[in-house]
Amino acid sequence: MSRVVRRPRSAVRRPVTISVVAVLVLAVGYLVAAAAVPFAPASASTTTYAAPTSTVPDLTFPGYGATAVEATDFPDSLRTSGDAKPRSIASISKVVTALVVLDEKPLQPGQTGPTITFSPGMQALYAKYLAVNGEVAPMPAGLKLSEYQTLQVMLMKSANNYAGSLAIWAFGSMNAYEKAAGRWLDAHGLDDTTIEEPTGLDADNKSTATDLVELGQLALANPVVKEVVATKKVTVPGAGEIENSNKLLGLDGVEGIKTGTLDEAGACLLFAATYERGGKDVTVVGAMLGGVDHDSLDDDVQRLLRSVADNFQVITLAHAGQTFGTFSTPWQDEADAVSKSASEVLVWGKTTVSAKAKLDRITLGTKGERVGRVRFTITDHDPVTVPLVLERPIEDPGIWWRWTNPFQGA
Repeated sequence: MSRVVRRPRSAVRRPVTISVVAVLVLAVGYLVAAAAVPFAPASASTTTYAAPTSTVPDLTFPGYGATAVEATDFPDSLRTSGDAKPRSIASISKVVTALVVLDEKPLQPGQTGPTITFSPGMQALYAKYLAVNGEVAPMPAGLKLSEYQTLQVMLMKSANNYAGSLAIWAFGSMNAYEKAAGRWLDAHGLDDTTIEEPTGLDADNKSTATDLVELGQLALANPVVKEVVATKKVTVPGAGEIENSNKLLGLDGVEGIKTGTLDEAGACLLFAATYERGGKDVTVVGAMLGGVDHDSLDDDVQRLLRSVADNFQVITLAHAGQTFGTFSTPWQDEADAVSKSASEVLVWGKTTVSAKAKLDRITLGTKGERVGRVRFTITDHDPVTVPLVLERPIEDPGIWWRWTNPFQGA
């Protein structure tokens, strides 16, 4: 008789139990692995930038002589009219005299400088220049004035005898001054300017309108000259009450610089005016040569200055919250990269603006987190950089998405 051998019940269950455990281990391993796999960075794309527009300047130039005008710190703003040849500049020459003398005998703001004792030779210049109808100021025997006071009489009243005296005092002779002036002009790149003597009575003292704009900017950069040419009236011992010959001073923002009158030159003016635009002070420097008289020239200067001032514009580079890019995640979430703050610049005339956004590599992020930058390139300006931040958060999609989309974020 055959005999049936029965295996223990526990032996039958063991393979089944092992299989179940194995499946559970694999499942847990999958879930853990799927949950632990890091996401790849969100894809990033930048948007097309719509640049702001600006206008071409339409300036009001006179129909005579030579004119140049430029907004300081806006090099591309230089505009010219008339001829470009060197012209007689009359008493604008005295601006060169002041700067050359101050280069030799410097003054700090607030200082009056050394005392000048006017010699008989200097006093003789009064009669010399008066004989040729040159502008002069009293210079009594034994007069002593500071360097600053002498500059006031020369630049404000345009007194030729004081200009000649300053040149002799600083350099010893007119010839020595002429050589010093030539070296100074060369050093400052004023290649189209010639100075034969310090007063401007010599018609061979010549310059171009564009060179004079450079000269005007050098004058304003010297705090002593800038202060003197902006002074309307002063009393100087021995010379009396001195009024500035520039009748535009204080009108339309005009703060200088120097008049000039000579038969060969006509009426001339080296001028500067400052305006408040876009929360900033902007200065315009110009030169107008060859006018019939100073009344009509002054009218033309005022018209020109107004047209220059009207061409300053504040343009918006970016509004706060403006979109410059978008991040997209594997779980179909999107968030824009937006400008953290608004950005504006003051420009003059026609201006070209371009923008280049750079987005960081991110996976998750909070609202307002910095995620890149946009760099603006602007005509006549230093580049401007604006931070970019997330407009809304990029949040973890959660464990369920990770389990149901295995490894899609990797």
